[in-house]
Amino acid sequence: MLIEGSSIQTVGSGLSIPSGTRVLDLGDVTLLPGLIDAHSHLLLDVDTESGDDGMLTTIARSSTAERALLGAKLGREMLEAGVTTVRDVGNSGVNGDVALRNAIQRGWVQGPRISACTRALAPHGGQFPTLQPPAQPLIEQEYVTVSGVEEARRAVRQAIADGADCIKVIVDNGHNALSVEELKVIVEEAHRRKRPVAAHTTIDESIRAAVQAGVDSIEHGYSLPDDVVAPMVRKRIFLVPTDSWLEVCDSFETQEGTAERQRQMKERCRRNITRAHDRLRRAVAAGIRVAAGSDMYIVMPGLTRGQASVKGFIAYAEAGLKPVDILRAATVNAAELLRMQDQLGSLEPNKLADLIAVEGDPLKDIHALKQVRFVMKDGQVVLDARARK
Repeated sequence: MLIEGSSIQTVGSGLSIPSGTRVLDLGDVTLLPGLIDAHSHLLLDVDTESGDDGMLTTIARSSTAERALLGAKLGREMLEAGVTTVRDVGNSGVNGDVALRNAIQRGWVQGPRISACTRALAPHGGQFPTLQPPAQPLIEQEYVTVSGVEEARRAVRQAIADGADCIKVIVDNGHNALSVEELKVIVEEAHRRKRPVAAHTTIDESIRAAVQAGVDSIEHGYSLPDDVVAPMVRKRIFLVPTDSWLEVCDSFETQEGTAERQRQMKERCRRNITRAHDRLRRAVAAGIRVAAGSDMYIVMPGLTRGQASVKGFIAYAEAGLKPVDILRAATVNAAELLRMQDQLGSLEPNKLADLIAVEGDPLKDIHALKQVRFVMKDGQVVLDARARK
């Protein structure tokens, strides 16, 4: 592979190498495009073992500036794990993801390329539990709440003015749900400005509404009712499954509670993940395209943010996905969802030189993605672990 500047020039055997070219012989490794996480939260890192009340505690205690600095740390961890591009889907304070994206673009810090959604559009209440009136201003630190089609249109325009590359919408939150009419306006306005729309959906009614409105991706979509499958295929709507791995259920042993309570939590966890795996199998069998998304926003003991996110991709194998389908979900499919397929997702001439090298063959064993030995982004080497061997 011949690289000049930030782009791939030529790929193949027997290349003519210009005089003065720096040659990197990576040895016995598999070369892949840089991975893409289509559902990340770089400005959120919840420690579930500390007793904090999750996202609410983070927002109440941490400024957007502090969280952007945290995002720089987590972004570097993503990059070192082979994730060279992310779509950050909100929960980033007031446009903290845009600030981090710009800092990375300017070379101030190292991290993955970021497609930023800014604050998510949401029904009243955001994704918080019921808050007392004095605490409700915290909602607007994370969400732009909308009621009615004109507010929905205005919110999209504001997000784009704030620097959004994509629009994230919370369709349902347990208290309220956006209407089909509101969603259609959001999609119409976003598509008019060539921004894709990611729809957070967890129940049948919200999935149906989002699909009817023509969003670009269903995020989570744990239930995936049968009647939306054919429309998703026809409209080319992606599913971004944010499924965890069964092993994570064992972590409940470290939490407080009686032995019986812990057993119940483990069983519920396993049932939920198994149900999610079932719907992923149904989606793939029906022809719904899948883009990889980790939804990683909590501290995973013993793992960096990047390692935990890639482990989430590997967990798709527990649902029966073939290694090649997992690799496509984390490269070419995700690039298309981000509308960056002309730049990313495959190793071809004129695309950006985002590439990783792993030990082993991930087409045979997807766990090879854990063995990243080399990372390049935009033609610049950001990790070369060969010397450490």
